[in-house]
Amino acid sequence: MASLLTVSSAARSSEKHRTSFSLLFYRAVRDLKPVWMLEDMRTMETFYQEEDASQRIYTPSEALLYAIVHDHQAYAQYLLSRYTDQALAKPGERFCCCPSSTPHLAMAVRYDRRYILGLILQEARRVPSAPSYTDRAAGLHVEDGRTPLHLACELLRPEAVIMLLGSGVSPHCQDHNGATPLDVILEKLRDPKEVKGGERRRCLDTLLMFMPKVHFKMKGALDREPERWSEVLGEETYKYLAGRSPAPLVLTAMQTILKQLSPATFPDSLHELPIPSSLKPPGLPVTQRDRPRVVQHQ
Repeated sequence: MASLLTVSSAARSSEKHRTSFSLLFYRAVRDLKPVWMLEDMRTMETFYQEEDASQRIYTPSEALLYAIVHDHQAYAQYLLSRYTDQALAKPGERFCCCPSSTPHLAMAVRYDRRYILGLILQEARRVPSAPSYTDRAAGLHVEDGRTPLHLACELLRPEAVIMLLGSGVSPHCQDHNGATPLDVILEKLRDPKEVKGGERRRCLDTLLMFMPKVHFKMKGALDREPERWSEVLGEETYKYLAGRSPAPLVLTAMQTILKQLSPATFPDSLHELPIPSSLKPPGLPVTQRDRPRVVQHQ
């Protein structure tokens, strides 16, 4: 009996010790501590199980989630460049905060971490074994089938919308109810309670630039209420979406140009297009090379 009590007490002490280390690591990421310090903490072995003494506090995937939440750009950059496959792998069961098969991408969109979102898309393109975010199945949320692009439209993140589309994510992806990202934006435009009119329109215009053919669930709603939707969208856009007129010439020209751009060089290739900035998609993100690099000193 005494032996059992001793084992139980030791287990509780070990678990408390591990929890304490976990909290320290979380706070260190939150406080934007240097990368070398975070890596020393992350890889520290915890001896709460003798048969698995090599178990580490956090995997690169779990650490990347914390880096996204707290916008630790230097740490995210390190994890993605040093452990690309492991960093983009699905985290362990204890991390249930983002029920998606691409939690890092969804988390970067949700917290509007544009720089880290660009890093994730960049590394995923560079490493063949990394998750393919151009594949509809790879971007599904567990609950309702929404993709990160649906989420970006729901949260009115125009920069995230253009980064995802420019990286090859399909604008025609559907959730479990058959709704596309365009449907999400149209619902936002229809809702009089929404006050972020600029972001709604920028998201819509960006989607249309990457959609040579429009397919969406709400076309019937546009047909039933022509006056209302004409006022919401503008006469030209309404007629185009309702199938009553061809795409405006400027939109057709931009759709043709954007199809020629490689996802591997996006958004640099878009910035370098020799056309007026007013003709480029709204919400154009800053390129990765234009971002200031955060240097960590050991």
